This record gives sequence, C-alpha cells and structure tokens, in this order.
Amino acid sequence: RLRTAQVMTRLCYNRRWSSHRVGHQKPSLLTPSFSAPSRSIFIQTQDTPNPNSLKFIPGRTVLESGTMDFSAPSTAFCSPLARQLFRIDGVKAVFFGPDFITITKADVNVEWKLLRPDIYATIMDFFSSGLPVLTDEAPRTDTAASDDDDEVVAMIKELLDTRIRPTVQEDGGDIIFKGFEDGIVKLKLQGSCTSCPSSIITLKSGIENMLQFYIPEVDGVEQVNDS
Repeated sequence: RLRTAQVMTRLCYNRRWSSHRVGHQKPSLLTPSFSAPSRSIFIQTQDTPNPNSLKFIPGRTVLESGTMDFSAPSTAFCSPLARQLFRIDGVKAVFFGPDFITITKADVNVEWKLLRPDIYATIMDFFSSGLPVLTDEAPRTDTAASDDDDEVVAMIKELLDTRIRPTVQEDGGDIIFKGFEDGIVKLKLQGSCTSCPSSIITLKSGIENMLQFYIPEVDGVEQVNDS
C-alpha cells in the first residue's frame, strides 16, 4: 500500500463558496422534442487556484466516469451541454468532472458576476431537459492501466489515479498521462489547471516530487499541450 508522501503539499488558497438556486424562469436554451418538468436546481460555485476558472457544482452526476476537456467550441461536437455553454459570450473553455463543471473565461477583465447568470441558466435548463451530457461518439481519456503497460508505467498510472488526480479534480482540473520516455513523465493539464499561474509549481513541487519519491526510474515531469 502506498504511503503518503510528505513532499506532496497542496497549494493553499482561500476558497469562497457561493450558491445559486436557479428556477425555471426563462425559456430553455435547448429545444428538446419533449416537455421537461419545471423544477429548480441548486448550483454551487467554488473558486479554483486559477482566477480565470470557476467550478460549478450542480448537485448531480455530470460524468459517470473520467473527465472531459473542451478547449474550444470545435472540440465540443460530442457534448450538447458543452456546446450550449460555449454559446455564452465570454466562455473560453469547458471541463467536465464526475460531479462538477469548470468554466474558464476568455477575458480576464470580465467579472464572474456578469457570466454567472447565463452559466447558471444554461446548466439548469440542460439538466431539466433530460438530454445526455455526452453522445456515444465521445472520446475518452484517462490513466487506466492496460495490459500493454510495463511495471514502471503501471506504477505511474496508479499514483496518478489514487494520489494525484483526486486532489487536482477538487480544484476543478485534471491531469492526463500522455507517456513515459527516457525517465520523463509526460502529462497534460486540463480544466482550471490549463492556464493556472501555479501549474508549474504543482508539476514540479508536487507531482514530480511524489513520483520520484515512489518510483526511482522517474527523472522528471514535463507538461505537454497536444490533444
């Protein structure tokens, strides 16, 4: 059993929790072929380490498993919800976790109080519609072990899944394993981590130290930006 590494420390920051009860007060942004019952959804928001990203918690399952990252409207072909969120002026990126949605805004000068109402309404209308969050053709990315993994890669993936990703997801983001070559672990940051000012600190002071602590074969960690 893996023991907790003392070198892995989470960045501390003040979190402000807010909540918004959204009623069915405006026409649905979707046009489903059936009539959805009118009801309210209690949506909470949580700050992330990235001031340009905000975590929305609708109080229900968003994804059954894994995470999904949509960096631009063109990548949202497999998600009706992501497409609706991208229609909101000022939304730059959308990220889905198991029970949360992280929105990244395009303009740092635009205040969240101007974007929140449309985001609240879009999320509420979508879940009231009964439509699936993802369609069948949705590509999935995760760090699940496979039969083709060697011992070192399997250990890296286990650490990511059990020790690192849950912590990062609490902050509205995720980290995806992209490869291991010549002692370097290649990772892709998603969600609030993508443009977070503290992402380099997270990689080097947190993730790299933990992987090196447990796996001597790891020489370092490198961030990759490919899809």
